[in-house]
Amino acid sequence: MQDIVERLEDMRNRARMGGGQKRIEAQHQKGKLSARERIDLLLDAGSFEEWDMFVEHRSSDFGMADQKVPGDGVVIGWGTVNGRLVFVFSQDFTVFGGSLSEAHAEKICKVMDQAMKVGAPVIGLNDSGGARIQEGVASLGGYAEVFQRNVMASGVVPQISMIMGPCAGGAVYSPAMTDFIFMVKDSSYMFVTGPDVVKTVTHETVTHEQLGGAVTHTTKSGVADLAFENDVEALLQLRRFIDFLPSSNREQPPVRPTADEADRPEPSLDTLVPANPNKPYDMKELILKVVDEGDFFEIQPSFAGNIITGFARMQGATVGIVANQPMVLAGCLDIESAKKAGRFVRFCDCFNIPIVTFVDVPGFLPGTKQEYGGIIKHGAKLLFAYAEATVPKVTVITRKAYGGAYDVMSSKHLRGDVNYAWPTAEIAVMGPKGAVEIIFRGDAGDPAKIEARTEEYRQKFANPFVAASRGYIDDIIKPRNTRRRICRALAMLRDKQLENPWKKHDNIPL
Repeated sequence: MQDIVERLEDMRNRARMGGGQKRIEAQHQKGKLSARERIDLLLDAGSFEEWDMFVEHRSSDFGMADQKVPGDGVVIGWGTVNGRLVFVFSQDFTVFGGSLSEAHAEKICKVMDQAMKVGAPVIGLNDSGGARIQEGVASLGGYAEVFQRNVMASGVVPQISMIMGPCAGGAVYSPAMTDFIFMVKDSSYMFVTGPDVVKTVTHETVTHEQLGGAVTHTTKSGVADLAFENDVEALLQLRRFIDFLPSSNREQPPVRPTADEADRPEPSLDTLVPANPNKPYDMKELILKVVDEGDFFEIQPSFAGNIITGFARMQGATVGIVANQPMVLAGCLDIESAKKAGRFVRFCDCFNIPIVTFVDVPGFLPGTKQEYGGIIKHGAKLLFAYAEATVPKVTVITRKAYGGAYDVMSSKHLRGDVNYAWPTAEIAVMGPKGAVEIIFRGDAGDPAKIEARTEEYRQKFANPFVAASRGYIDDIIKPRNTRRRICRALAMLRDKQLENPWKKHDNIPL
């Protein structure tokens, strides 16, 4: 008995060392933590239960039979984050560069299968050189097994990818199918083909960071949701983020106690919207003043800034926030903002998270670039997402809600449950000046007449009263009471039940 116990402890120590102290130190010199250090920082102290510590690869080609490391380059298991169950896998770059073998993939699949059975989030800490080339097609098969589980888990349990090193080639498609992708600046990158291949094929010279670094994917491509300064910040923020999410689609969003009163007035909101309708203001100020304790976890803050998405709490319960941002492109909807918000709305709907929408949208962004880029189809994604969503939907129109963009932004016609407007709201087909120039084009040569007609149109339509008279707006509220009215609406909607017609799945305009 004593012999086997000693042997067990020796094997555990070997597994814990991964590729050895020298390679762990090399990770540290790059500013990166080891696979196990990352898990220790992410999970509650002492909560991690590791599985498959002794698994080894089964390859014998190219001298691999003599190169076996317990664990085979990935640490898997489960633990808790702030007391709530999560499953995690952490790739170990010190073992074969974190490359994925058949056994490595089987380990990842095991935790994903278990997460779906018990209903808990899956967190992947990615740091891998890609497929284990020595294993050939067996490695590719391993990737496909993981991909299949990403698809099966989609909408069942939250899936979060934290890219903490290289992620290239086919490896990128597993994170791409997860719900959120976070990256670490200067030490992580994602691309399908690397700089060398790019130079050979297109003759472009580009660095790893320029091609697929954290800044690139959070500002240009929109592939990643957030970029963090280092491993420690990334993992601590991930702990904060997990607190907003339900564990599965079978649960309601988590609720935590708050001292922030639901009926707290905010008088400063009465002067948030400028008197000049063409002057911008910061919609984030409204969000921070309305949500619990000013705590807002923004998603994709550096991409498509004309729309804001993120998680907050109202009366302690998680809500998803979608808001037009007048500070960027006047809050117009465009291709990127429609894709960003549409995906976010669908995530909230998957996981029973109510959606609060703040509207100040003058329309869709005009121009050949938008039309040639497919704004019709991409804009329809956001429209589709809102129309499909069955979770509680509360909408507040703060200023402009013009044209088709009014319809798209969680209007009453798309089954908005409670739709409010501030007195400053302007709900119309288009702005007064543009409308008058079309209706009274015969008076185009008479500026005085056009001005008089514009003022007449403004008085009649550039307000919330026409929409309210038709029941498209449930009430016109004082800005200072916005928090109280939203909290009351969400409380009323807590037990809302609504089901879409049976279907195998929808066919969203991709």
